[in-house]
Amino acid sequence: MLTILKTFVSRFLILILSFGLVIFSTQFWGSEGKGTISIVIANAAIVSFFSSIFAGSSTSYFASKFKTEQILIYSYLWSVLTGITVPLLFSFSEIQSTYIFHLIGISVFSAFLSVNVNVFIGMRNLKMFNIYTVLQQLLHVIFLFGFIFILNLKAVSSYFTAQIFCLATLFSLSFFQIIKKCKTSNFKFSSEVFKNMFDYGWKNQLSALIQFLNYRLSFYFLEHYDGISAVGIFSVGITFAEAIWTITRSIAVVLYSEVINSKSKAESILKTKHSLKLSFSLMLIFLLGIIVIPGSVYELIFGSAFRGTKEIILILSPGIFAIAVSDMVGYYFSGIKELKILNIKSIAGLIVTVILSIILIPKYGIYGAGISTVASYCLSALILFYHFYRSTTFNFKDFLISKTDFDEIKFKFLKK
Repeated sequence: MLTILKTFVSRFLILILSFGLVIFSTQFWGSEGKGTISIVIANAAIVSFFSSIFAGSSTSYFASKFKTEQILIYSYLWSVLTGITVPLLFSFSEIQSTYIFHLIGISVFSAFLSVNVNVFIGMRNLKMFNIYTVLQQLLHVIFLFGFIFILNLKAVSSYFTAQIFCLATLFSLSFFQIIKKCKTSNFKFSSEVFKNMFDYGWKNQLSALIQFLNYRLSFYFLEHYDGISAVGIFSVGITFAEAIWTITRSIAVVLYSEVINSKSKAESILKTKHSLKLSFSLMLIFLLGIIVIPGSVYELIFGSAFRGTKEIILILSPGIFAIAVSDMVGYYFSGIKELKILNIKSIAGLIVTVILSIILIPKYGIYGAGISTVASYCLSALILFYHFYRSTTFNFKDFLISKTDFDEIKFKFLKK
């Protein structure tokens, strides 16, 4: 419980920094600049799903099962390969061709850092995981402000350059932390390590990539039908969703680390139900807080071009809630290698996203994108819950924190 609390605090700091970065970028570059940032970062995220076949959850899953040195060989090489080749596929678009080198830099160093952070997760060193996730936001802000206000580099490209410097710095620091514990003689290629990491990685990342398309496909439809400014406005609502998810995913990361190191399925189910309670309660608090904020406040913060942000967030709220809570179940299935279920829910959600986006976005624009996104989120969540509760009993108490839970939190916190 204390580990979850520490991770929650770190993610709350990330939430604050993320909101600050969103507010600054919308005020400084407007809806068009924010749209450009959203599209390029969305493409960087797509690249990361390919690089994460070795650099993502497969690294954390096998960190305690194979030698770290053998894992690093494949993870780093794969990061370079995908970080360069995949961005070249985006060069057909004007935005992507303009920022292609920024996209490559972000992709490579993001994958490198992901490898190191996932090694920490696999070794249950969540302290380092929390530190680097907070620093990733903090250093990005520091470098960005330095480029803009000290070096007077005010183009949108400074956002991406700052991110590259941030990722490269953190990778270097984490690399020296890990490498000093490694032995040169252990850096050997192993067909067994390659086979296991690739098999687990591509199955897990296929689901993650499809699910990401559920999150971002509406951006591309909006750009096609309404232009880049519409993407910038809609992305603020999505940014709110993802900022809130950083809180509940702090719980999910701890859960995943415990599940992959657990020897009992019953224990893993119990921990998942406990995580459901925390995420459900936190989501109620954060969503209610966002909903009660007047629409004029959003317009004041982000600018007049972002009028209607409150309505977008209201539309997205049910989907935000569904994904946040169901993430616990998703990480549970990933931890026990039941990856087929993750693929099913992601594909089902993607089908809904494509169909409804084609129907609704041309007619209703941003609001149509919001409706199609929520429908996809909710369907994906329902599928996860259906499969989870086929293997265990369903009880509404799974979603409500009891007095016993509060006493346990209080005891562990005071004990620490």
